[in-house]
Amino acid sequence: MRILLVDDEIEIVDPLSRILQKEGYGVDVAHSGLEGETLSQQNPYDLLILDWMMPGRSGVEICQTLRQKGDPVPVLLLTAKDTLDDRVEGLDAGADDYLVKPFELRELLARVRALLRRPSNPPTQKPQLNCLQVADLKLDIPNQVAYRGDRAIDLSEKESQLLAYLMSQPQQLLTHEQIYQQVWTEGETPTSNTLAAQIRLLRRKIELGNEAPLIQTVYGKGYRFGLIE
Repeated sequence: MRILLVDDEIEIVDPLSRILQKEGYGVDVAHSGLEGETLSQQNPYDLLILDWMMPGRSGVEICQTLRQKGDPVPVLLLTAKDTLDDRVEGLDAGADDYLVKPFELRELLARVRALLRRPSNPPTQKPQLNCLQVADLKLDIPNQVAYRGDRAIDLSEKESQLLAYLMSQPQQLLTHEQIYQQVWTEGETPTSNTLAAQIRLLRRKIELGNEAPLIQTVYGKGYRFGLIE
């Protein structure tokens, strides 16, 4: 497994790269966003670890460029930004996960392992289905595209996985724990803020203007998908 680590803080990069190598990973290091973006385009990697704020090119901008080119490589953002809006921005840029600085090394290694073993197919309860529909929303699972009326909605891998699970259980209360188990792989430790950020992203995409809301929050418990009856 080969990892690209991009961060302008040498005091973080040097010890972290050594520890990752000790864990058996091949590690390339870049100390600026521009250098990191060049390496990410020149070489195949199994995982990118990107600092959010760097000179020349931010980790979010690198991630956006990769996703626009259709590159599905997993991206872990390292950031000092810890508000919900910041997390939404990072996820909306196409990041698969984020870790707020300062972080525990054990947690970073756990997230690295989880991202590297993440399955490529959305974990729906009915994996044989390629398309789901609830009300006027359709989901093309293999292509990670949803349709509401004549509007096509591009989805990230995580958004597609989450939406597929919600749509597979219409009008059912899905607890936070059920969603964690179905959408996040074993070993990942998502927080309630992570799930809330993903739900917020989905709502922004599938509920525009006068379109009826489909994701209902059951406060303190979880979410229910479908039109309000």
